[in-house]
Amino acid sequence: MIVGVPKEVKNNEKRVPILPFGVEDLVKSGHKVVVETTAGIGSGFSDELYEKYGATIVPTAEDVFLNSELIIKVKEPQPEEYNLIRKDQIVFTYFHFAANKILTESMENSKCIAVAYETVQNNNGELPLLTPMSEVAGRMAVQNGAKCLEANMGGMGKLLSGVPGVEPATVTILGGGIVGMNAAKLASGLGAKVYILDVNPARLKYLDEIMSPNVFTLYSNNHTIKDMLPKTDLLIGSVLVVGAKAPNLVTRKMLSLMKKRSVIVDVAVDQGGCVETCKPTTHADPIYEIDDILHYCVANMPGAVPFTSTIALANSTYPYIKKIADLGFLEAFKSDSALIKGLNIYKGTITHKGVAKTFNKNYLNPAEAIA
Repeated sequence: MIVGVPKEVKNNEKRVPILPFGVEDLVKSGHKVVVETTAGIGSGFSDELYEKYGATIVPTAEDVFLNSELIIKVKEPQPEEYNLIRKDQIVFTYFHFAANKILTESMENSKCIAVAYETVQNNNGELPLLTPMSEVAGRMAVQNGAKCLEANMGGMGKLLSGVPGVEPATVTILGGGIVGMNAAKLASGLGAKVYILDVNPARLKYLDEIMSPNVFTLYSNNHTIKDMLPKTDLLIGSVLVVGAKAPNLVTRKMLSLMKKRSVIVDVAVDQGGCVETCKPTTHADPIYEIDDILHYCVANMPGAVPFTSTIALANSTYPYIKKIADLGFLEAFKSDSALIKGLNIYKGTITHKGVAKTFNKNYLNPAEAIA
Protein backbone atom coordinates (compact mmCIF):
# COMPACT_ATOMS: atom_id res chain seq x y z
CA MET A 1 0.00 0.00 0.00
CA ILE A 2 1.12 3.58 -0.67
CA VAL A 3 0.93 5.64 2.54
CA GLY A 4 0.97 9.42 2.20
CA VAL A 5 2.09 11.98 4.78
CA PRO A 6 1.25 15.58 3.84
CA LYS A 7 2.62 18.48 5.84
CA GLU A 8 0.07 19.89 8.29
CA VAL A 9 -1.32 23.26 7.22
CA LYS A 10 -3.50 24.21 10.21
CA ASN A 11 -2.29 27.36 11.99
CA ASN A 12 0.91 26.64 13.94
CA GLU A 13 0.43 22.87 13.62
CA LYS A 14 3.89 21.31 13.61
CA ARG A 15 3.12 17.69 14.48
CA VAL A 16 3.60 14.81 12.06
CA PRO A 17 1.66 11.51 12.20
CA ILE A 18 4.49 9.00 11.82
CA LEU A 19 8.06 8.70 13.07
CA PRO A 20 10.97 7.75 10.79
CA PHE A 21 11.12 4.38 12.54
CA GLY A 22 7.50 3.72 11.56
CA VAL A 23 8.40 4.52 7.97
CA GLU A 24 11.22 1.98 8.17
CA ASP A 25 8.87 -0.72 9.42
CA LEU A 26 6.30 -0.06 6.70
CA VAL A 27 8.92 -0.09 3.96
CA LYS A 28 10.39 -3.36 5.25
CA SER A 29 6.87 -4.82 5.04
CA GLY A 30 6.68 -3.92 1.35
CA HIS A 31 4.78 -0.65 1.52
CA LYS A 32 5.73 2.73 0.05
CA VAL A 33 5.68 5.89 2.19
CA VAL A 34 5.43 9.28 0.49
CA VAL A 35 6.26 12.27 2.71
CA GLU A 36 5.83 15.92 1.79
CA THR A 37 9.05 17.85 2.22
CA THR A 38 9.56 19.39 5.70
CA ALA A 39 6.48 17.59 7.10
CA GLY A 40 8.45 16.48 10.14
CA ILE A 41 10.79 19.41 10.62
CA GLY A 42 8.64 21.10 13.27
CA SER A 43 8.77 17.96 15.40
CA GLY A 44 12.52 17.56 15.00
CA PHE A 45 12.54 15.02 12.14
CA SER A 46 14.30 16.09 8.94
CA ASP A 47 13.63 15.01 5.35
CA GLU A 48 17.04 13.34 5.40
CA LEU A 49 16.03 11.21 8.38
CA TYR A 50 12.81 10.09 6.70
CA GLU A 51 14.74 9.32 3.51
CA LYS A 52 17.32 7.35 5.49
CA TYR A 53 14.56 5.04 6.69
CA GLY A 54 13.00 4.57 3.26
CA ALA A 55 10.52 7.39 2.67
CA THR A 56 10.10 9.06 -0.71
CA ILE A 57 10.18 12.85 -0.24
CA VAL A 58 7.95 14.85 -2.60
CA PRO A 59 7.71 18.64 -3.01
CA THR A 60 3.96 19.29 -2.65
CA ALA A 61 0.83 18.11 -0.90
CA GLU A 62 -0.68 17.48 -4.33
CA ASP A 63 2.01 14.87 -4.96
CA VAL A 64 1.16 13.14 -1.68
CA PHE A 65 -2.61 13.03 -2.16
CA LEU A 66 -2.45 12.10 -5.83
CA ASN A 67 -0.24 9.06 -5.32
CA SER A 68 -1.41 7.63 -1.98
CA GLU A 69 -4.07 5.08 -1.05
CA LEU A 70 -3.88 5.85 2.68
CA ILE A 71 -3.43 9.43 3.88
CA ILE A 72 -2.32 9.83 7.49
CA LYS A 73 -2.49 13.22 9.19
CA VAL A 74 -2.70 14.80 12.62
CA LYS A 75 -5.45 17.41 12.27
CA GLU A 76 -8.60 17.54 10.18
CA PRO A 77 -8.20 18.49 6.51
CA GLN A 78 -8.22 22.23 5.97
CA PRO A 79 -10.29 23.90 3.22
CA GLU A 80 -7.30 24.05 0.88
CA GLU A 81 -6.99 20.26 1.17
CA TYR A 82 -10.62 19.33 0.52
CA ASN A 83 -10.27 19.09 -3.24
CA LEU A 84 -7.11 16.98 -2.96
CA ILE A 85 -8.94 14.10 -1.30
CA ARG A 86 -10.07 11.46 -3.78
CA LYS A 87 -12.91 8.95 -3.98
CA ASP A 88 -12.11 5.71 -2.09
CA GLN A 89 -9.00 7.25 -0.50
CA ILE A 90 -8.56 6.38 3.17
CA VAL A 91 -7.92 9.44 5.36
CA PHE A 92 -6.86 8.62 8.93
CA THR A 93 -6.61 11.61 11.29
CA TYR A 94 -8.36 13.60 14.00
CA PHE A 95 -11.56 14.84 12.33
CA HIS A 96 -13.86 16.08 15.14
CA PHE A 97 -16.68 16.23 12.60
CA ALA A 98 -19.39 17.25 15.07
CA ALA A 99 -17.82 20.70 15.43
CA ASN A 100 -17.60 21.40 11.69
CA LYS A 101 -20.50 20.93 9.28
CA ILE A 102 -18.56 22.22 6.26
CA LEU A 103 -15.78 19.68 6.86
CA THR A 104 -18.34 16.90 7.29
CA GLU A 105 -20.14 17.68 4.06
CA SER A 106 -16.87 18.11 2.17
CA MET A 107 -15.75 14.64 3.21
CA GLU A 108 -19.18 13.23 2.29
CA ASN A 109 -18.92 14.81 -1.15
CA SER A 110 -15.38 13.51 -1.69
CA LYS A 111 -16.60 9.90 -1.28
CA CYS A 112 -13.47 9.16 0.74
CA ILE A 113 -13.14 6.76 3.66
CA ALA A 114 -12.80 9.03 6.70
CA VAL A 115 -11.41 7.33 9.81
CA ALA A 116 -11.22 9.45 12.96
CA TYR A 117 -8.55 8.81 15.58
CA GLU A 118 -10.84 10.20 18.28
CA THR A 119 -13.59 7.60 17.89
CA VAL A 120 -11.45 4.45 17.71
CA GLN A 121 -12.69 2.76 20.87
CA ASN A 122 -11.84 -0.45 22.69
CA ASN A 123 -14.53 -2.71 24.12
CA ASN A 124 -13.80 -1.36 27.60
CA GLY A 125 -14.65 2.16 26.43
CA GLU A 126 -11.09 3.43 26.22
CA LEU A 127 -10.12 5.74 23.35
CA PRO A 128 -6.53 4.66 22.63
CA LEU A 129 -5.80 7.25 19.93
CA LEU A 130 -7.40 10.17 21.73
CA THR A 131 -5.80 9.43 25.08
CA PRO A 132 -2.21 10.59 24.35
CA MET A 133 -3.30 14.00 23.07
CA SER A 134 -5.84 14.32 25.89
CA GLU A 135 -3.00 13.79 28.35
CA VAL A 136 -1.00 16.56 26.69
CA ALA A 137 -4.00 18.90 26.37
CA GLY A 138 -5.00 18.46 30.01
CA ARG A 139 -1.56 19.44 31.23
CA MET A 140 -1.26 22.32 28.76
CA ALA A 141 -4.67 23.65 29.82
CA VAL A 142 -3.20 24.31 33.25
CA GLN A 143 0.04 25.78 31.89
CA ASN A 144 -1.79 28.13 29.56
CA GLY A 145 -4.48 28.94 32.10
CA ALA A 146 -1.86 29.83 34.70
CA LYS A 147 -0.16 32.14 32.21
CA CYS A 148 -3.48 33.80 31.32
CA LEU A 149 -4.09 34.58 35.00
CA GLU A 150 -1.03 36.85 34.97
CA ALA A 151 -1.83 40.56 34.85
CA ASN A 152 0.37 41.16 31.80
CA MET A 153 -1.87 38.73 29.90
CA GLY A 154 -5.02 40.51 31.06
CA GLY A 155 -5.78 38.16 33.95
CA MET A 156 -6.46 38.97 37.58
CA GLY A 157 -2.80 38.68 38.52
CA LYS A 158 -3.09 35.56 40.64
CA LEU A 159 -0.36 32.94 41.00
CA LEU A 160 -1.80 29.45 40.64
CA SER A 161 0.23 28.03 43.50
CA GLY A 162 -0.03 30.95 45.88
CA VAL A 163 2.86 31.53 48.32
CA PRO A 164 3.17 31.22 52.10
CA GLY A 165 0.59 33.56 53.57
CA VAL A 166 -1.34 33.97 50.30
CA GLU A 167 -3.98 31.48 49.19
CA PRO A 168 -3.58 29.57 45.90
CA ALA A 169 -5.91 29.85 42.93
CA THR A 170 -9.04 27.73 42.66
CA VAL A 171 -9.22 25.56 39.54
CA THR A 172 -12.55 24.02 38.54
CA ILE A 173 -12.50 21.24 35.96
CA LEU A 174 -15.66 20.21 34.12
CA GLY A 175 -15.23 16.53 33.28
CA GLY A 176 -13.12 13.90 34.98
CA GLY A 177 -11.89 11.98 31.94
CA ILE A 178 -8.33 11.83 30.64
CA VAL A 179 -8.11 15.59 30.03
CA GLY A 180 -9.63 16.44 33.39
CA MET A 181 -7.50 13.96 35.29
CA ASN A 182 -4.28 15.26 33.75
CA ALA A 183 -5.30 18.86 34.34
CA ALA A 184 -6.00 18.04 37.99
CA LYS A 185 -2.64 16.30 38.38
CA LEU A 186 -0.71 19.30 37.15
CA ALA A 187 -2.83 21.96 38.88
CA SER A 188 -2.72 20.14 42.20
CA GLY A 189 1.01 19.53 41.83
CA LEU A 190 1.49 23.27 41.49
CA GLY A 191 -0.45 23.77 44.72
CA ALA A 192 -3.82 25.02 43.43
CA LYS A 193 -7.10 24.11 45.08
CA VAL A 194 -8.76 21.85 42.51
CA TYR A 195 -12.36 20.74 42.01
CA ILE A 196 -13.30 18.05 39.48
CA LEU A 197 -16.96 17.84 38.42
CA ASP A 198 -18.31 14.75 36.69
CA VAL A 199 -21.60 12.84 36.32
CA ASN A 200 -20.10 9.38 36.80
CA PRO A 201 -20.06 8.41 40.51
CA ALA A 202 -17.64 5.54 39.88
CA ARG A 203 -15.22 7.89 38.14
CA LEU A 204 -15.48 10.40 40.97
CA LYS A 205 -14.72 7.64 43.48
CA TYR A 206 -11.66 6.59 41.47
CA LEU A 207 -10.38 10.16 41.19
CA ASP A 208 -10.97 10.74 44.89
CA GLU A 209 -8.81 7.71 45.67
CA ILE A 210 -5.84 8.59 43.44
CA MET A 211 -5.67 12.39 43.69
CA SER A 212 -3.74 14.47 46.19
CA PRO A 213 -5.50 16.00 49.23
CA ASN A 214 -5.97 19.38 47.50
CA VAL A 215 -8.25 17.83 44.84
CA PHE A 216 -11.96 17.59 45.59
CA THR A 217 -14.62 15.76 43.58
CA LEU A 218 -18.19 16.96 43.06
CA TYR A 219 -21.15 15.49 41.22
CA SER A 220 -21.82 17.72 38.22
CA ASN A 221 -25.16 19.39 37.64
CA ASN A 222 -26.32 22.90 36.85
CA HIS A 223 -26.64 23.80 40.53
CA THR A 224 -23.12 22.61 41.39
CA ILE A 225 -21.58 24.45 38.43
CA LYS A 226 -23.36 27.69 39.38
CA ASP A 227 -22.19 27.26 42.97
CA MET A 228 -18.56 26.81 41.89
CA LEU A 229 -18.27 29.61 39.32
CA PRO A 230 -18.00 32.51 41.84
CA LYS A 231 -15.14 30.69 43.61
CA THR A 232 -13.25 29.81 40.44
CA ASP A 233 -10.13 31.54 39.14
CA LEU A 234 -9.42 29.09 36.30
CA LEU A 235 -12.21 27.08 34.67
CA ILE A 236 -11.17 24.16 32.46
CA GLY A 237 -13.71 22.55 30.13
CA SER A 238 -12.92 18.90 29.43
CA VAL A 239 -16.26 17.29 28.64
CA LEU A 240 -16.35 14.56 25.99
CA VAL A 241 -19.23 12.83 24.25
CA VAL A 242 -17.47 10.48 21.82
CA GLY A 243 -17.92 11.68 18.25
CA ALA A 244 -20.70 14.13 19.17
CA LYS A 245 -20.88 17.82 19.96
CA ALA A 246 -19.98 18.68 23.55
CA PRO A 247 -22.89 19.91 25.68
CA ASN A 248 -22.97 23.56 26.76
CA LEU A 249 -22.60 23.47 30.53
CA VAL A 250 -21.74 27.14 31.05
CA THR A 251 -23.96 29.71 29.33
CA ARG A 252 -23.04 33.31 28.61
CA LYS A 253 -25.43 34.42 31.35
CA MET A 254 -23.48 32.28 33.83
CA LEU A 255 -20.29 34.25 33.11
CA SER A 256 -21.72 36.99 35.32
CA LEU A 257 -21.20 34.63 38.27
CA MET A 258 -17.44 34.50 37.66
CA LYS A 259 -14.76 36.82 39.01
CA LYS A 260 -13.64 39.61 36.71
CA ARG A 261 -10.42 38.71 34.83
CA SER A 262 -10.76 35.02 35.64
CA VAL A 263 -9.88 32.54 32.88
CA ILE A 264 -11.66 29.85 30.87
CA VAL A 265 -9.68 27.21 28.98
CA ASP A 266 -12.08 25.07 26.96
CA VAL A 267 -10.25 21.94 25.80
CA ALA A 268 -13.57 20.67 24.38
CA VAL A 269 -13.46 23.41 21.72
CA ASP A 270 -12.59 20.90 18.99
CA GLN A 271 -15.95 19.22 19.68
CA GLY A 272 -17.86 22.50 19.83
CA GLY A 273 -16.93 23.47 23.39
CA CYS A 274 -18.75 23.05 26.71
CA VAL A 275 -18.85 26.81 27.35
CA GLU A 276 -21.37 28.73 25.23
CA THR A 277 -18.99 31.63 24.61
CA CYS A 278 -16.23 29.32 23.38
CA LYS A 279 -15.03 29.74 19.79
CA PRO A 280 -11.92 28.16 18.23
CA THR A 281 -8.76 30.24 18.36
CA THR A 282 -5.22 29.67 17.15
CA HIS A 283 -1.77 29.66 18.68
CA ALA A 284 -1.11 32.91 16.82
CA ASP A 285 -4.10 34.63 18.45
CA PRO A 286 -5.21 32.39 21.33
CA ILE A 287 -7.09 34.66 23.75
CA TYR A 288 -10.20 36.82 23.63
CA GLU A 289 -12.43 38.44 26.25
CA ILE A 290 -16.18 38.28 26.78
CA ASP A 291 -17.78 40.02 29.75
CA ASP A 292 -14.36 40.57 31.38
CA ILE A 293 -13.58 36.84 31.31
CA LEU A 294 -10.49 35.67 29.41
CA HIS A 295 -11.11 32.75 27.03
CA TYR A 296 -8.29 30.51 25.80
CA CYS A 297 -9.78 28.16 23.19
CA VAL A 298 -6.99 26.87 20.94
CA ALA A 299 -8.32 23.84 19.09
CA ASN A 300 -4.94 22.17 18.59
CA MET A 301 -3.32 22.86 21.94
CA PRO A 302 -0.86 19.90 21.78
CA GLY A 303 0.51 21.35 18.54
CA ALA A 304 2.53 23.79 20.63
CA VAL A 305 4.70 20.94 21.91
CA PRO A 306 5.16 18.96 18.68
CA PHE A 307 8.16 16.91 19.77
CA THR A 308 6.33 15.43 22.75
CA SER A 309 2.97 15.23 20.99
CA THR A 310 4.25 13.61 17.81
CA ILE A 311 6.01 10.80 19.64
CA ALA A 312 3.07 10.22 21.99
CA LEU A 313 0.60 10.16 19.09
CA ALA A 314 2.69 8.01 16.76
CA ASN A 315 3.30 5.43 19.49
CA SER A 316 -0.47 4.91 19.66
CA THR A 317 -1.56 5.29 16.04
CA TYR A 318 1.17 3.31 14.33
CA PRO A 319 -0.18 -0.21 15.09
CA TYR A 320 -3.47 0.76 13.44
CA ILE A 321 -1.72 2.34 10.44
CA LYS A 322 0.33 -0.83 10.02
CA LYS A 323 -2.77 -3.02 10.25
CA ILE A 324 -4.59 -1.06 7.53
CA ALA A 325 -1.52 -1.15 5.28
CA ASP A 326 -0.86 -4.87 5.81
CA LEU A 327 -4.42 -6.20 5.65
CA GLY A 328 -6.09 -3.61 3.46
CA PHE A 329 -8.99 -1.45 4.58
CA LEU A 330 -11.80 -4.01 4.55
CA GLU A 331 -9.97 -6.83 6.30
CA ALA A 332 -8.45 -4.50 8.89
CA PHE A 333 -11.82 -3.09 9.85
CA LYS A 334 -13.65 -6.39 9.83
CA SER A 335 -11.05 -7.91 12.13
CA ASP A 336 -10.75 -5.04 14.64
CA SER A 337 -13.77 -3.99 16.70
CA ALA A 338 -11.97 -0.87 17.97
CA LEU A 339 -10.81 0.33 14.57
CA ILE A 340 -14.21 0.04 12.90
CA LYS A 341 -15.62 2.48 15.45
CA GLY A 342 -13.25 5.04 13.95
CA LEU A 343 -15.09 4.88 10.63
CA ASN A 344 -17.07 8.15 10.52
CA ILE A 345 -17.81 8.54 6.80
CA TYR A 346 -17.72 5.78 4.21
CA LYS A 347 -17.88 6.82 0.58
CA GLY A 348 -20.46 9.54 1.15
CA THR A 349 -22.41 7.94 4.01
CA ILE A 350 -22.11 8.91 7.67
CA THR A 351 -21.24 5.88 9.78
CA HIS A 352 -20.99 7.41 13.25
CA LYS A 353 -24.16 8.01 15.27
CA GLY A 354 -22.84 11.10 17.03
CA VAL A 355 -21.99 12.86 13.78
CA ALA A 356 -25.29 11.91 12.15
CA LYS A 357 -27.27 13.11 15.17
CA THR A 358 -25.40 16.42 15.37
CA PHE A 359 -26.30 17.35 11.79
CA ASN A 360 -29.59 15.46 11.54
CA LYS A 361 -28.27 13.24 8.74
CA ASN A 362 -28.88 9.63 7.83
CA TYR A 363 -26.75 7.06 9.63
CA LEU A 364 -25.54 3.65 8.48
CA ASN A 365 -23.91 1.15 10.83
CA PRO A 366 -20.22 0.89 9.84
CA ALA A 367 -20.31 -2.92 9.76
CA GLU A 368 -23.20 -2.76 7.29
CA ALA A 369 -21.45 -0.07 5.25
CA ILE A 370 -18.39 -2.23 4.58
CA ALA A 371 -20.21 -5.57 4.30
